[in-house]
Amino acid sequence: MGIVRPHLWFDDQAEDAATFYVSVVPNTSIRSVVRAPTGTPGVAEGAAFIVELTLDGMPVTFLNGGPVLKLDDAFSFVLECQDQAEIDHYWEALLADGGVESQCGWLKDRFGVSWQVTPTGLDRMMGADADPAGTARAMAALLTMVKLDIATLEAAYAGQ
Repeated sequence: MGIVRPHLWFDDQAEDAATFYVSVVPNTSIRSVVRAPTGTPGVAEGAAFIVELTLDGMPVTFLNGGPVLKLDDAFSFVLECQDQAEIDHYWEALLADGGVESQCGWLKDRFGVSWQVTPTGLDRMMGADADPAGTARAMAALLTMVKLDIATLEAAYAGQ
């Protein structure tokens, strides 16, 4: 594993978020939970303070630091899906209990973390080696979507 890892600031839901991601994302586990000692600003004594997890094999740190900082859409996790069934599954799971849909395959889960739920083939349609006309058609289709629809994107890319 590398030396760079994401570090996300939560008000007070870091442990709940980590537990949720363990239940949704394969190859995810909580490695440790550090409880707040007396006098930790913004965190009650004994509450989860630092949560170290592995999210799909990537080390990630969650911190409960109180309401000083907020998560926003400038940071997101990209979740690449093999097929439409996988997109549908993760879309519903991440929206459960208060998540909010956005557009172009983006959503915000109930903890305020932004996710891009995308098909693995999107790089092929949008990458440097893609057909520029196909990319333009696929992008036009993508911009009309909330949850991404692979068949529609593929048809647009192909000019159908």
